[in-house]
Amino acid sequence: MENKLAIEAKSIASLHDIHLAQIQTYMKLGDYKLGLLINFNQFKLKDGIRRVINGTL
Repeated sequence: MENKLAIEAKSIASLHDIHLAQIQTYMKLGDYKLGLLINFNQFKLKDGIRRVINGTL
């Protein structure tokens, strides 16, 4: 998936707006269409995954 997906992996208590802004910046700079913000510090991994879509679609 070359130049299509940005992945930001974290292990923190909870995701905040600053983390969302961080991956959105990476996506804009790299011209990525999709992003995954993954927090590994969750009981269920699926609860820690957030899909982000670049606003320039």
